[in-house]
Amino acid sequence: MTATRPASPTPSSPRWVTGLVLGLAGLFYAYAVWNAIAHLITMAQSGIDGAGWVTLLFGVVFPAIVFVFAYLIGRRRRAGELALALLAGLGIVAVFWLSLLAYSLTLPTA
Repeated sequence: MTATRPASPTPSSPRWVTGLVLGLAGLFYAYAVWNAIAHLITMAQSGIDGAGWVTLLFGVVFPAIVFVFAYLIGRRRRAGELALALLAGLGIVAVFWLSLLAYSLTLPTA
């Protein structure tokens, strides 16, 4: 009878490298949130309706949701793979941000 070897866990990166990757990516995601808040304030001064408020508020929350989701995907992987997951999330946030800007150009002003 042959004995099967347990699969060896993938070697993980040091915690400080993972923390550095999370910190740097967190700054980019925080910039996206800050930019969305500034855009919301600017649009609110010109007057927006209820659907505009909901859409622009979701634009503020969306980068945080994507950051958490990308972290959950890459938390048990190496730092490079975590960085790729966070970078892919930033790409999703950028595409959403561009569509949000295009939508805000069509919002009726009061």
